[in-house]
Amino acid sequence: MSEKYQKIESLSVSEKLLNFVNNELLPGTKIKQDVFWKGFSKYVHELAPKNKKLLEIREKLQKKIDDWHKETKGEYINKKKYTEFLEKIGYLKKVGKKFKIKTKNVDSEISKIAGPQLVVPVMNARYSLNAANARWGSLYNALYGTDVIPESRGAERGKKYNYIRGEKVIAYARKFLDENVPLQNGSWKDISEIPKVEKNQLNLKLKNPKQYKGYDKKLNSLSSLLFVNNNLHIDVKFDPNRTRGGLKDKAGIYDVILESAITSIMDHEDSVAAVDAKDKVHGYKNWLGLMKGDLEYKGEKNGKKLLRKLNPDREYISPKGKKIKLHGRALMLNRNVGHLMTSPAVLLKDGSEIPEGIMDAFITTAAAIHDFKNKKNSRTNSFYIVKPKMHGPDEAIFANLIFEKVEKILNLKKYTIKIGIMDEERRTTVNLKECIRAVKNRAVFINTGFLDRTGDEMHTSMEAGPMIKKGDMKSSKWISAYEDNNVDVGLECGFSGVAQIGKGMWAAPDKMADMMMQKINHPKSGANCAWVPSPTAATLHAIHYHQVDVFSKHKKLKNRTKAKISEILTIPIADRPNWSLEEITKELENNAQGILGYVVRWIDQGVGCSKVPDINNVGLMEDRATLRISSQHIANWLHHGICSKKQVLETMKKMAQIVDKQNIRDPDLKGYASYKRMSDNFEKSIAFKAACELVFFGRNQPSGYTEPLLHLNRLIKKS
Repeated sequence: MSEKYQKIESLSVSEKLLNFVNNELLPGTKIKQDVFWKGFSKYVHELAPKNKKLLEIREKLQKKIDDWHKETKGEYINKKKYTEFLEKIGYLKKVGKKFKIKTKNVDSEISKIAGPQLVVPVMNARYSLNAANARWGSLYNALYGTDVIPESRGAERGKKYNYIRGEKVIAYARKFLDENVPLQNGSWKDISEIPKVEKNQLNLKLKNPKQYKGYDKKLNSLSSLLFVNNNLHIDVKFDPNRTRGGLKDKAGIYDVILESAITSIMDHEDSVAAVDAKDKVHGYKNWLGLMKGDLEYKGEKNGKKLLRKLNPDREYISPKGKKIKLHGRALMLNRNVGHLMTSPAVLLKDGSEIPEGIMDAFITTAAAIHDFKNKKNSRTNSFYIVKPKMHGPDEAIFANLIFEKVEKILNLKKYTIKIGIMDEERRTTVNLKECIRAVKNRAVFINTGFLDRTGDEMHTSMEAGPMIKKGDMKSSKWISAYEDNNVDVGLECGFSGVAQIGKGMWAAPDKMADMMMQKINHPKSGANCAWVPSPTAATLHAIHYHQVDVFSKHKKLKNRTKAKISEILTIPIADRPNWSLEEITKELENNAQGILGYVVRWIDQGVGCSKVPDINNVGLMEDRATLRISSQHIANWLHHGICSKKQVLETMKKMAQIVDKQNIRDPDLKGYASYKRMSDNFEKSIAFKAACELVFFGRNQPSGYTEPLLHLNRLIKKS
């Protein structure tokens, strides 16, 4: 499949991208076509060589680290000497003076409200709309439809409404209200009639009257009571005529609506499969629709036509009798790609592909200008770019430079573009403070990501020795130091009340009971946002932010002993890699199954993020980060002789058969190509070939990234 190009300035631009920019993106922005393309061409040609040089520095540093480990092989790793070596080669930078970020015009969703953050692939319009609309979610539905309510003692889920289960949902919700909007006397479960609002005042006596923020009426009957706790709103819905399973609620409450996904990340990176101009334009169009507010999704559900569009703001009457509006949508951030990949959507004057991250910055920012008029996303005329996979301060400086050029061409005020730093590469972690300093006027977000960060940990120290088992990584010394350091540095740099300190994804969307037990540790750790895989998970995770006042937590955490860089630099290699054949086989099968389950959909169907059954048939959300850790782990064990190439290939074939069985219903996956079995012909399966290459060529991939091989094989498949 070849691109058709047109010559614009010194660029060759895909006709698909050119038509999109000229006919859809720029109209309404006051940016003239010739001004855009002239500036775009000029700055791309200025920035591309700098981009290339930074990637070369990555490779040079990696070679020096590889050589150091080879030279010291068999010796105990002396942390002092190792640290001195990293400083000498410029990998570890000197820490400068104390400073605070100076970011201005930050929306309150980022600066003042702690809550869930929902991440979705921007190429899927339905998911994107769901994520934007996940600002508000039904607690009743989230409880009834998940395992948070056990299916015991007659409370099973089924096609018909189960009133026993429904009663448990109601009891849970009343307990939530008692804990977070307590009454002065008694309990929410004892209310026997619909509360009254007279002259805008509520007849219910609250322990904290300030929690009452407003109400709404329909046909002169109370329909909503609005409360607030820890800056999060709770909307208790009333209707005496509504029933659940034929039963009426004695208090007239038919639902409790929680403010849920406060922010959402519309992702152009790890969760999408965008390899050419057609794919990129598809993602850009969806983002433009979100910014204009006119994106729609039409489909079918249970035989009925379905129309999804963006929710309006919510209206209430305050205790003072004034109309108030609350945002109906999550504040949307946009994750651009990192510095590594290039795109065939635009060719430079020397015929090389454009650095994809530079293209993303120009296009996604131009789309955000449409929102600056209607202010349905950012009320402060700010645009938030989450920047992944940056290695150290120099690459953060480069991101800042890109944004300066974009602002100049699009005639935006300096620092309109804000940046979120993904702390998921080792060189960024150990230099985090200096990375933040490089963007101190733009910084609104840092977060930790276990999967990519572990993948980079393994690749950086590939020559140090065989890594511990993947499952043991979460309890290793460097992980806890890394997580603590991220919060420590963020607080030291003045993030509290200004910017987000985030934590990673809950990967098992069907295991919400486990999430409710474990993910409360994120707000407890000082994270004022943490990633969730679905709107339902966002509603449930929001409960944790009612239970923990994160901003009060920040004040306590500022005084703790800071995490040590020496512990972050503790390499997770096995002291005595004397695993049994059974242990090695089990580890290989687990990794191989995850790799194949994800890659087969990526290559054959163009699905960049999906719920993939693991070896135990538990559905896990997989993206390129999970793929990176699994492929690097096998590559490491292969390199150090823990397993053989023959053993790995046999395991891959065995697990491909299991994946094929797990995906037997995938031909019905709507909107995507039919599933093609890998095990019918291993030699001809491009997906199986790609999965094997990720392992066997894993050591040689830049930073252990999976994108180069995935993109190559997806393009082969599409052709």
